Amino acid sequence: MTDTDLPKRPLALLGLGDMGTVLAHGWLAAGHPLTVWNRTAAKARALAPAGARVAESAAGAVAAADLVVVCLLDDASLDSALEGADLTGKDLVNLTTGTPAEGRARAAWARERGARFLDAGIMGTPAMVGVPGSGAYVFYSGSRPLFDRHRAVLEVPAAARFVGTDPGHAALHDVALLSAMYGLFAGISHAYALIEGEDVAPKDLAPLLSEWLGAMGFFVGNAAERLTSRDFTTGVVSSLAMQVAGSRTLLRTAAEQGVGAGLISPYLDLMRERLEADPARHGAEDTVGAITLLRRGAA
Repeated sequence: MTDTDLPKRPLALLGLGDMGTVLAHGWLAAGHPLTVWNRTAAKARALAPAGARVAESAAGAVAAADLVVVCLLDDASLDSALEGADLTGKDLVNLTTGTPAEGRARAAWARERGARFLDAGIMGTPAMVGVPGSGAYVFYSGSRPLFDRHRAVLEVPAAARFVGTDPGHAALHDVALLSAMYGLFAGISHAYALIEGEDVAPKDLAPLLSEWLGAMGFFVGNAAERLTSRDFTTGVVSSLAMQVAGSRTLLRTAAEQGVGAGLISPYLDLMRERLEADPARHGAEDTVGAITLLRRGAA
């Protein structure tokens, strides 16, 4: 018997926003019996022609399957939707975006109601989910046996990565990667702002930006090694003192171009703070040491 011959596990999905809807289509296309619920009922009814069973209430959807996936607006929405639902014996998977603290609190909440729990963080946009090769995947944390039991179902719309039994770690990984993404977007936005009004076409700068940022990708591994060893001085190529001195040119150029430095100045300020705290000690360091200032008292 092959995997395609095995019975498809039924599940319930609560929440049919843009992400929930593409998840639903993925499971339906793979042949999984799916019960759906959404606060705006028309979104749930729209899936009926594709084979979804439409529940009249969130409690009704929960009752329809042992595996219950929730993909709502926020943590408060989950409280509201599941109020009064019987979760006893249910396997609850929370795809609602939240914080690590909310993931841990929700795991305790689920245990009190007799449910097993996985928290999750979706790394991808709705347009990426269900598309082979798009790079979309989902972080999961919490009950490892629960993850192993349902992994085949969870991986239908996007790849699954288990990141620990601490229920808060899926959200932690999610937010860490998204925070890095927004930092990258900030630098790219600043770069494009600098050339506004100049005889430099954005389309001409774009490949140069991509090439340069790719070359600077070494910082990810370098930072991990230095934060682990706490050695910020061995093998330094561009010292903190040199970088702080050079950053003044970045700020002067922004001023000359009439561009606000708000997107890059926080990081430049952090490097300067690290240097000024002890120039003799920190001047020869790699810039990674500045990260320790973000957790006050951790250096």
